[in-house]
Amino acid sequence: MNLSFLPNLITLIRVILLVPLSIFLLREEYTVALIIFVIAGFSDALDGYLAKHFSWTSRFGAILDPLADKALLVITMAILTYNQKLSWALLITVLIRDIYIVAGAYYYHYRLGPYEMHPSYLSKFNTFVQLLLVSCLLVNYGYNPLPDWFVNGLIILTYLTTISSGIHYGWVWGNKFKAELNARDQQAASIDSESDHPPAS
Repeated sequence: MNLSFLPNLITLIRVILLVPLSIFLLREEYTVALIIFVIAGFSDALDGYLAKHFSWTSRFGAILDPLADKALLVITMAILTYNQKLSWALLITVLIRDIYIVAGAYYYHYRLGPYEMHPSYLSKFNTFVQLLLVSCLLVNYGYNPLPDWFVNGLIILTYLTTISSGIHYGWVWGNKFKAELNARDQQAASIDSESDHPPAS
């Protein structure tokens, strides 16, 4: 029996979990929201393990999985902001970074064609910090209060990693874009030069 569909099925379940998660967050029932958030996080680890361990990868999954992860984070942070548990400044900072990266990726694809983008270690750390912040806020309001210094420290760290990872993406992929563009211009110039000076017969 071919079970290669399992990672995508688990990812779809994670997307569906966004509905009850949003409902309980809006109701400020953080204990239940925390349980759903943990289940969603576990599903992300599980589908990633299955996809890599059994090579059950697909183009659909490669697109859907990061979108589901980003939706989980952004929706949770947005509702926590709406509930006045996070500042609008932090949410806007996170959204600007994401929009900046997506817009840059689209422009790169538009000018140079398909490419493989792999998240940097700094970007992965930023995602980890954002997940840790959201998890700790849900624990703080739904299970057991955490020290203010700890939560405030996570918020500051989220600002720092969000901004620095956005700048890092722009620097790395901006240099790649320029290098690829220059290489194509040189190649085109070389072809034009050869066409203007055909080899002697």
